[in-house]
Amino acid sequence: MSHDDPQNPLAAKKCLPCEGGVPPLSRVECERLLAQLSSEWRLSPDGTELQRELVFKDFFRTMSFVNALAHVANAEDHHPDLSIGYNYCRIRYTTHAIGGLSENDFICAAKIDRLD
Repeated sequence: MSHDDPQNPLAAKKCLPCEGGVPPLSRVECERLLAQLSSEWRLSPDGTELQRELVFKDFFRTMSFVNALAHVANAEDHHPDLSIGYNYCRIRYTTHAIGGLSENDFICAAKIDRLD
């Protein structure tokens, strides 16, 4: 499934509460879900984080995107680590409660793909 597909099943899902007690997704599971996202998303070398960097024309556009991303994060109650500068936003998702990636991370990434 292409990340350009408006019917992306990941983007249609809601995040579920995760309080730990379940294992993180395996590398194979992560790669299967990664294929449904923008090709700009990357897995960290150890497979515990989902990462993407976006570049913008100026500070206003950067902050507009960050505000939209914050809305998604609040609505899903699943929050990324962000690094923000004048014309860039670096996004890192991981599910801290399980020490790795969960489906929630990929759901939020799919929703962010709809913003850019």
